[in-house]
Amino acid sequence: MGEFELIDKYFKVAHHRKDVVLGPGDDCALLTLPPDTQLAVSTDTLVSGVHFLPEMDPVDLGYKALAVNLSDLAAMGAEPRWVSLALTLPAINESWVAGFAEGFLELAEYYNVALVGGDMTRGPLSITVSVKGSVPSGKALLRSGAKAGDGIYVTGTLGDAALALSHLLARRTLNENQLAAVLPRLDHPHPRILAGQALRGIANAALDLSDGLASDLGHVLRASGVRAQIDLDALPLSPVLQDAVSPEEAWQLALAGGDDYELLFTVPEEHRGVLDTALAHSGVKFTRIGRILAGEPGIEWLLADKPVSLTLKGWDHFA
Repeated sequence: MGEFELIDKYFKVAHHRKDVVLGPGDDCALLTLPPDTQLAVSTDTLVSGVHFLPEMDPVDLGYKALAVNLSDLAAMGAEPRWVSLALTLPAINESWVAGFAEGFLELAEYYNVALVGGDMTRGPLSITVSVKGSVPSGKALLRSGAKAGDGIYVTGTLGDAALALSHLLARRTLNENQLAAVLPRLDHPHPRILAGQALRGIANAALDLSDGLASDLGHVLRASGVRAQIDLDALPLSPVLQDAVSPEEAWQLALAGGDDYELLFTVPEEHRGVLDTALAHSGVKFTRIGRILAGEPGIEWLLADKPVSLTLKGWDHFA
């Protein structure tokens, strides 16, 4: 089976979105953007052995390849609409392609995202996904809006995906129940789409946590020109994480482990009261973990209200 036969068999699906004028099959897709909205676009490449283990189940990989990109749209408060997919395969493995397409298209259908184009070529295994969404004009959540006095919040729990990965890499050993609890956090992250949309007009700044809180929060601080104070006692850690490792290891996994794909956002005090109501229907818990301060960008870590020193660094491909 050749390139175009694979595409036709596994990726050519009927779409029902009225904003897709022309889908796959021509030189370009033709899409219609609703009035008074802006286009939000994010592109990520996942490389075998760097972003995922070569033996990862292709169904899980297809799901995750789309989920981590949708997480970027969630962080902007955008509504997902369309996606493009480029696959580079070392050889044709029809069962692998079938599994990947199953996981990818199942999540796309769940969020009503139309696959509108892409490419397939031969080479080392890698996946490039470009998602497109819309956000009301001027309402996108940016990294640059944090202000002194804002509370700092995160959705969900932190560190579970990094804990699962450390087991798969034989850096520590989890028991069967512990692994079953945290492995879905690594393989099946849930993009916080509804939470991101609910935060429009409430949060001053937001981003998704992909490389670790310490590193990702630094992006917000530099873009906004502010400092942060984080209470280590307030970090949302799952019971499994707390049971599996020491408090110091838990902080390392939660702050620098990466792969959480939760939202980090800052909210001014005057909006604190509406935050519960805004996120009530998003299906996700959230936790206040610190506050924004005036001053040079940097993070102050507190434990029992006393300053502590931590050496943390998130993922950097070229470090």
